[in-house]
Amino acid sequence: MYQSTAGLSNAPLCRADPRPRAVESFARDIETVCGRFAVEPVAAARGQVDGDVSTMRVSRFETAIVSLDAQRVFRDRRMIRSDPGEHLFLLVQDKGRCRIHQNDETVLLTPGDMYLVDSSRSSEFFYDGMHSRQISIHLPREEMLHRFGDVCLGGIGIDRSDPLFLSMRAVLAKIFTEDSAAVAPSLGDAFLSLLGAYFHCVEHQEAKSSAAANSVLSRALAVIDRNANDPAFGPQELADQLQVSPRTLQRHFGQIGETASKRILSVRLETARARLNALGDGSGTQTIAAVAYDCGFNDLSYFYRAFRERFGASPGDVRKNVAL
Repeated sequence: MYQSTAGLSNAPLCRADPRPRAVESFARDIETVCGRFAVEPVAAARGQVDGDVSTMRVSRFETAIVSLDAQRVFRDRRMIRSDPGEHLFLLVQDKGRCRIHQNDETVLLTPGDMYLVDSSRSSEFFYDGMHSRQISIHLPREEMLHRFGDVCLGGIGIDRSDPLFLSMRAVLAKIFTEDSAAVAPSLGDAFLSLLGAYFHCVEHQEAKSSAAANSVLSRALAVIDRNANDPAFGPQELADQLQVSPRTLQRHFGQIGETASKRILSVRLETARARLNALGDGSGTQTIAAVAYDCGFNDLSYFYRAFRERFGASPGDVRKNVAL
């Protein structure tokens, strides 16, 4: 049924033609090979899907070839509870297109693309009624976790612009066309080594990105502490001082569930409350309005409203030393 080829990303690795099937029958075949998944046919199919599922052993890896015309295939938490995932599935898009949604991200696969699916996490595959053929290389989850750590979990796309992508594709093509049983294990180990190198690079880039993000955020918080009392200071001025775009600034604040505007307001309100507490114990004579203006507010009605929303009491109550 399959004819292996030696092509790289622009040529199929193998060939299989789908045939009309009842959706339930096709889903059972998928479950036997890959685990529990639900299959949604295109609306006009009326309970049928054109599909074929077959297996072959490639080097030391169990491999499935899934060919289908469907709307969507998915695996949800209920399915995972009844059928825990024991594998990571390295998908190689051999024909057609597929949008994969996993780990809160959606990745479009075109012929030659690769994506590592975590079968222990919910996943969706959108085919939009177009014919698709995918090679699914089954990698034991525990072994991959032992080899590579958590970086390989959760679903990850293999960036085709990375030089390691071409190396992995070349080794896969060699694996699919190598007839010698003596050579196949070595090719499998070579592929896993390349995959490990790719994950190592991903970890390195994530660490660099995280460090850069933390640097921007920590500098932003320090700049706010120094400038919040200036009524002219806002998110745009903060972005200008940090030499980043407002959008980049907001992305970094999203890490702590805030916005730059809310952080600036929070610092102003906390400073105002501290000064009002000081007035309440008799150590100062400033009016509430003067405190508000000194803390960066230029609208008294807004100050009173924001203060009450934040602390559940009015500025006057705080000045009278009412416990919050």
